[in-house]
Amino acid sequence: MTNTSKARFQSLTGVRFIAVCLVFIYHNRKYWRDSLHPEVIRLFNEFHVGVSLFFVLSGFLIAYTYEDKPLQSASAYCKYFLVRCARILPLYWLILTLYYLDKHYGNFQFSLLTYSLFHGFSDAHNLDGIAQAWSLTVEMTFYILAPVLFFIKRKNLWLLLIILVSLFALFWGIGAIWQYWNTNQQRFFMPIQFLLLNSFAGRSSEFLAGMILASVVQKNAGWLQKLPFKTIIGFSSMFLTIYVIGWFQKDIYDHGYTHSIGMLISKTALPLSMALVLAGLIYEDTWLNKTLGSKLLVLLGNASFAFYLVHISYVNLKIKDWYTFPDRNFIILWIISIVLYKYFESPIYHLCKKLLKTKKVEN
Repeated sequence: MTNTSKARFQSLTGVRFIAVCLVFIYHNRKYWRDSLHPEVIRLFNEFHVGVSLFFVLSGFLIAYTYEDKPLQSASAYCKYFLVRCARILPLYWLILTLYYLDKHYGNFQFSLLTYSLFHGFSDAHNLDGIAQAWSLTVEMTFYILAPVLFFIKRKNLWLLLIILVSLFALFWGIGAIWQYWNTNQQRFFMPIQFLLLNSFAGRSSEFLAGMILASVVQKNAGWLQKLPFKTIIGFSSMFLTIYVIGWFQKDIYDHGYTHSIGMLISKTALPLSMALVLAGLIYEDTWLNKTLGSKLLVLLGNASFAFYLVHISYVNLKIKDWYTFPDRNFIILWIISIVLYKYFESPIYHLCKKLLKTKKVEN
């Protein structure tokens, strides 16, 4: 991105803070079930949609950055993909390694599946190691396919929709054939609900919403710029949609998105409302835009990936072995996340980018 684009999208970095806070509330809601109103818990039960917001944002940023740069050579594609790997894998591998080296947790039971993220394709293993890392498999699948998806979208959006539906059918077919061939005891690419909730094929509409927004923004579509109150309408519709999905919960332990109508809403209306949120933050000069674009929120947004990796599972469990603070370790987890971002994640990422710029990648 140019410096102008970066400044224009500063508030989108702050959105990551909102997304990861939604996920944090979702994972800690069980501690508040007896103290909060049932309708509030109904809403919190669907705050897993913070992951959806990450996916919509990822679809937008990757499409905006790379869509108009056709990756015509193996060298260019490798550089693109290695940069994306450098953004995600080093910190994930660090925390995963610490987990396996701890005899009270991973107990030296290292797994190639978790290091490669292939465990995310299995319903039996997708929560192994760092449980929330299942979403990294979804993200990396998108990175791998993105250049092809961008090429197809430029040709025909309807064709892209057919391709994405076909991709889901392919994933399901692989699982079904695998099961027929040798029972598929590890449940790779199955069952269907797992594919809908935990695979790129099932979550593709979220990335697609971001991709379409990127095309509209790049074309400077007048109708979107003239649409009033995008930010407030976007956030209002997003939280209203989340609450409506919650209507389909059978009880306070259930999820609305696991039921057919709730699932349909989560795949259609929800990504569109999130795309409108991003459009509002890009085009409108509001107090929320300024707040999310402030130095503090940008820092927290940049550290949100680290927070996502530490907020449950190994790191937080280690802290809880010592002490659980009244805020469920929210503040101390952010302190750890900022340190990880500033002194490990960011330096490693920029070092890798520098090396890739100076070193020719072989075709």
